[in-house]
Amino acid sequence: MTMTALDDGGVLEVRTGAPQRVRIEPAPQPVDLVAAEQAARLFLKALGVDPDAPDAPDLARTPRRFAEAYAELMSAEPFDFTTFANSEGYDELVLIRDIPVQSLCEHHLLPFTGVAHVAYLPADRVVGLSKIPRMVDHYARRPQTQERLTVQIADALAARLQPRGIGVVVEAAHTCMTLRGARATGSKTSTSALRGILRDDARSRAEFFALAADRTR
Repeated sequence: MTMTALDDGGVLEVRTGAPQRVRIEPAPQPVDLVAAEQAARLFLKALGVDPDAPDAPDLARTPRRFAEAYAELMSAEPFDFTTFANSEGYDELVLIRDIPVQSLCEHHLLPFTGVAHVAYLPADRVVGLSKIPRMVDHYARRPQTQERLTVQIADALAARLQPRGIGVVVEAAHTCMTLRGARATGSKTSTSALRGILRDDARSRAEFFALAADRTR
């Protein structure tokens, strides 16, 4: 068995004929819920909402709930990214559609939600399918832009899986645009990131986008 340290702090565990695992953990960011609750209370009061008002008892725990909600939105769970030898020599597209995406716009700290469609063309290894949604969630659980999120998912999968190609499409609705500002209710934003054959080969690229956009679902 050999152990290889990765640049992002993960450790690649390699055993001949066995699965390979990379432990994916969020960067250590201690959460101080007491301080967050105090800040939330001041924030609400500055906006004219007094959670301590005697005639508004239902607001009494709102600062705490506010702090806990944002802590949850920005906390990813650690997981093992596990790959297996491609013993069957599978060389066609593997696509997971409609992976839930929940993140926060880093400009307004308002949620954006939607789905991701992630595909790869295997080379020597294949990945446990549940690990792809976990990777999406790992990068979504932080203040983000949709463009960066899409690229981070593609680059992380390319680095750890080393496939012949990677394709990622994210479709999301941004409440910073639908609830305020332009108030463009019903609008969605689509972003994509392609790597390897899915970027360089027109037929493979077209196949990926056709499957990702399948409206027979």
